[in-house]
Amino acid sequence: MPTYDMENALISKGYKMICGVDEAGRGPLAGPVFAAAAVLNIGDEIVGLDDSKKLSEKKRAMLFDVIRERAVCFAVASASVEEIERLNILGAAMLAMTRAVDMLPQPADCAIIDGNRVPDSLKGRAVSLVKGDSLSMSVAAASVLAKVSRDRYMEKMAAEYPEYNFAKSKGYGTKEHIELIKKYGPCPIHRPSFLKKILADNSHR
Repeated sequence: MPTYDMENALISKGYKMICGVDEAGRGPLAGPVFAAAAVLNIGDEIVGLDDSKKLSEKKRAMLFDVIRERAVCFAVASASVEEIERLNILGAAMLAMTRAVDMLPQPADCAIIDGNRVPDSLKGRAVSLVKGDSLSMSVAAASVLAKVSRDRYMEKMAAEYPEYNFAKSKGYGTKEHIELIKKYGPCPIHRPSFLKKILADNSHR
């Protein structure tokens, strides 16, 4: 379960405002990539908080509200489909994470980034932590904020593009979603570079 060990280690080095940062939506075939930054009250045990991928949709929704209530501050940002295509998904995820940190109402002096790399623009004010969403309470909080925010965005897109059933797939490459892309072709929020194989397979039918 996540702890405040990493946050406390950074506090012992003199940092005061520490945020956890995570992204959601690297893998889907449609929609932006989202990221969140969260500053928690160190030591505040948010019961049940964990890596968002390990939680049910219902549990994530409940924790989303708890985190927003109890966090010192937080921010959610995204990078668009156009930015994903221009920068590639890794570059776009790094951009979304930088935006989230920069949008915090109270600036953080150190960010804990989930994964094994730090966005170039955050170098000197961030550390990376592999499996951070399972190890750090702040990163786990960011993972829930990013995941729920992105899922809710995709649910809104389901109303705009009802033929793709985005409310169910959230844009991920489920069997049903792939079949619907083959049937209707891509829509404006699909990521063209992610669809090359699917559309190539379809053209051979």
